[in-house]
Amino acid sequence: MSTLVTTGVPSAQEIAGVTPPEERRARGPYATIECFQRIPCDPCHHSCRFGAIQEFEDINDIPKMDWSRCTGCGLCVAACPGLAIFVVDETYSETECLIAIPYEFAPLPAKGQEVDLTDRAGIVVAEGVVQRVVAGKKPSGTPVVWVSAPKIMATVVRGFALRKEAGVHG
Repeated sequence: MSTLVTTGVPSAQEIAGVTPPEERRARGPYATIECFQRIPCDPCHHSCRFGAIQEFEDINDIPKMDWSRCTGCGLCVAACPGLAIFVVDETYSETECLIAIPYEFAPLPAKGQEVDLTDRAGIVVAEGVVQRVVAGKKPSGTPVVWVSAPKIMATVVRGFALRKEAGVHG
């Protein structure tokens, strides 16, 4: 049985299957689709202007990427109702990567805000800084928050938590 079914967290093998090869990762931003279950959904394919998310033969297909066509634009991140798509740019700097994360909570963070970066299980694994916030287009677009993270965490970070201000309880 898949760890995704038992724990809600995909296995290392599942993650490896949706991570582009090193040479593609070194060329700039790329989308990674962490959608592992057959469900009736295909907005990601329709959102991609470049044909990087291949056409589905069946509405229940698991998305497949053509990383050679992906520009890392991030349109698919906001289009995914399952919050399963991320854009990663490992060329952002020598020590940091940039990760686009779908974010459906209020309030939205602000550019420059420091955040705690989390892995797929919600465990804090590093600190990061919000670099850009793209509000979702109504009615169904999800806001996307771009955070800088330690480069070593490029395939680990998939969420973040806002830090509570000193003296504020909630």
